[in-house]
Amino acid sequence: MNIIMNNERIELRDVIWEEGEYDYEASYGFTPNIYAYLHDDDKNRDCMLVVPGGGYCMCVPHEGELVADEFFGRGMNAFVLSYTTDITMSVPLKRQPLFDIARAVRYIRKNAERYKVKDKKIIICGFSAGGHVCGSLAVHYDDVKDSNPDYSAYSDRPDGVILSYPVITTGEYTHADSVRALLGNEPSEDELNYFSLEKYVTKDTPPCFIWQTQTDDLVPVENSYLFAKQLRKNKVMFAQYTFPRGFHGLSVANDAFFAGWSGGEYTMEQTMKAAEAVRDGKGVRVSDARREELIDQFFGEHEAPAFEPDISLKDDVGLWTDLAYAWIGGISTVK
Repeated sequence: MNIIMNNERIELRDVIWEEGEYDYEASYGFTPNIYAYLHDDDKNRDCMLVVPGGGYCMCVPHEGELVADEFFGRGMNAFVLSYTTDITMSVPLKRQPLFDIARAVRYIRKNAERYKVKDKKIIICGFSAGGHVCGSLAVHYDDVKDSNPDYSAYSDRPDGVILSYPVITTGEYTHADSVRALLGNEPSEDELNYFSLEKYVTKDTPPCFIWQTQTDDLVPVENSYLFAKQLRKNKVMFAQYTFPRGFHGLSVANDAFFAGWSGGEYTMEQTMKAAEAVRDGKGVRVSDARREELIDQFFGEHEAPAFEPDISLKDDVGLWTDLAYAWIGGISTVK
């Protein structure tokens, strides 16, 4: 555990798997962890666990710390989950990211007193493929049994779920690269079915807040519609907002985002370890073609792409955090 203290908050990083529990083949020395942003006082607060996207190939920084900062500033204690991904797309992840988020929720509840989590209330908030991780827990939480008795006594069911431009389906409107990284090139019908999340919504699915833009050119907005339709059918409390314009990956769409904020690079730990291993000829089942792609991507010379922010989106899509925070206030605590 690493601890950083300043006048406003305590930051700490905790590994969520015990020694010998985590055995993903392409981890490259990485272990999933949570990075906490805690108010430096004795007040118990609602908690948010932020889950970045990145196509199941990485955990992108701007969907981690930037989001945690936003909701920390609204009075919550916030955490960012760095879960298992595979930039090489060589070792299918299967259910490992689902296991990671389930353990993270249990870990926070187990340590609720230390983290000052009010009533052990946990909201999970995922972006893109991170939305798929959160949605997977929302519909499959009862499937994930924890073999460690220190954690099995704690529920992994979140109190609320925020899905931000989420990957939901493995069907017609899927994001193919996310599914490929998750399940490999030849997934079974059972695997595809299990991770098509709209098929598993029940009356016991936690309350959900969903937002996306109509013009998202990476993950079709139909993903959000499919999930919302099933929430409605099963009488689950939900809110859905479809903004008329905006690109994929808008994160919190606030001043910091549009100023080109950078930070929170800790989410890239596994990705960089993998890229370095591949460069050094130590990749796990990585093809020669993929090795060359990764060496060029991470170690080649490239000009940074131009970013011309559309500040007007701040007064449209940027309102989702206000809407989500109000929605959080309406969720009843699970006893």
